[in-house]
Amino acid sequence: MKNRLILASRSPRRSELLHNLGLKFDAIPSEVKEDILREESPEQHVVRLAKAKAMDVGRRYPDRWVIAADTIVLLEGAILGKPKSKEEAVQMLGRLSGQEHHVLTGFSVRHFEKGKEGYQTVETIVRVKDLLPEEIRWYVHTGEPMDKAGAYGVQAIGAFMIESIHGSYTNVVGLPLCELIRMLNRLGAITLSNQGFQIKD
Repeated sequence: MKNRLILASRSPRRSELLHNLGLKFDAIPSEVKEDILREESPEQHVVRLAKAKAMDVGRRYPDRWVIAADTIVLLEGAILGKPKSKEEAVQMLGRLSGQEHHVLTGFSVRHFEKGKEGYQTVETIVRVKDLLPEEIRWYVHTGEPMDKAGAYGVQAIGAFMIESIHGSYTNVVGLPLCELIRMLNRLGAITLSNQGFQIKD
């Protein structure tokens, strides 16, 4: 199994991004609680959680490359997490309407036996159009916002509300692929052939 990555996430969106690259991997979510500490910055928050998730899963599979990530939505300095109710989703989308916000992802790559680790944060600026109240109610009714930071999914139904994106699109989905592949190359985790990306032993 050494020729397969581990994605320390249960996110189907992150899995789809890796799958589209042809990378072989197993999705094994971590048990790390995504708590918010008052004294840390948003950048410190996402890096801490990404590193903790990679550590949690990496300890169980020390001979495998592990990828972990944490994504948050920032609006005027406040973190918008996953809505706990439909009412909260409506409130979040109302706050995002007509505004620019920042999507910040921290990701970590780790291999215990090799003693290699890398981590990075990536930030993208997203503008949401002016949303009509009926658009917000309909979108929340679809159920899509309920498991997503900021209460929207850029890669699915929620695309209708996105006016502009400055920076990495895949970062908004939940895993910045350009930066991730660059890091995997730098750490010596992957190689590229006519058959696509391969995991090094």
